[in-house]
Amino acid sequence: MHIFKFIRPTDAAAAIAAAAQSKTAQQGADVRFMGGGTTLIDLMKLNVETPDRVLDINRLPLDKIEATPDGGVKIGATVRNSDLAHHPKVQKDYLVLSQAILNGASAQIRNMATVGGNLLQRTRCVYFRDTAMSCNKREPGSGCPAIIGHNRTLAILGTSEHCIATNPSDMSVAMAALEATIYVQGPKGSRAIPFADFHLLPGNTPHRETVLDPGDLITHVTLPPPVVGSKQLYLKLRDRASYEFALVSAAVVLTIASGRITRARIALGGVGTKPWRSPEAEGVLTGKTANEATFRQAAEAALHGAKPQSENGFKIELAKRCLTYALRTAAAS
Repeated sequence: MHIFKFIRPTDAAAAIAAAAQSKTAQQGADVRFMGGGTTLIDLMKLNVETPDRVLDINRLPLDKIEATPDGGVKIGATVRNSDLAHHPKVQKDYLVLSQAILNGASAQIRNMATVGGNLLQRTRCVYFRDTAMSCNKREPGSGCPAIIGHNRTLAILGTSEHCIATNPSDMSVAMAALEATIYVQGPKGSRAIPFADFHLLPGNTPHRETVLDPGDLITHVTLPPPVVGSKQLYLKLRDRASYEFALVSAAVVLTIASGRITRARIALGGVGTKPWRSPEAEGVLTGKTANEATFRQAAEAALHGAKPQSENGFKIELAKRCLTYALRTAAAS
């Protein structure tokens, strides 16, 4: 492991000032914030991440879950995943989020992992995690061997010729469907980022995964007021029943009146280079009768334009079936 300096800032301003001294804009190069460390420490052990300074933010007042005046919820960046999943308001009004978190990792990891860290969780692509291999995420311009190599678990949506790595977060898929907003403080001040704008597609710059700049600190996330009577479900398909990343997952939030879908929010996991919101599927569903034909039509729309690689073509049909089943189950709940 690369030698680093461990710092415990006394407040958010001190943390931001320390992180803003980064020597490079490349994500994770020389300064990193640490919450639970469940991803960061793993990557440091592999020398994928080699920060010179690690800033522990656990002593900052960012660990609360609070109702907002409009009826939504505010979630601090260092809230542990397990606390969020089991919070009464989340289980009552944002069930899809609770289900997504409880489908991720193990209980021990959920007890450590934080909301902010989960939003920044990095890919499990084997080439990214092996420093003996080239990888455009680690070393821009070095190539993407996954395209012609082992790619069974990798992305089929949002890919580019430079990267096909999959975003691994379950929590983020649910937050995409719930239309969360991410709040950030940085050297240039504070800003609110709609969830859909937070993660970046790889394009020509796969090493840049979010819109965060050096020194930017996620302080909290808000969820809008729940839609009365909405039906929610998170469905995850994986190779084994526990402690495994999704091959395909679907987060579904539906409102149905008199047998017709009046509102739909759909997001997919395991198939995209970022948490994959599908306005195409939502457009198909809205105003239509809640039946099998409509659900399948929405699934077809969600996977339109998918680009499979040599080993993951099965994900197209698997994702369609996953979303269709999730819609059917949610509608019947």
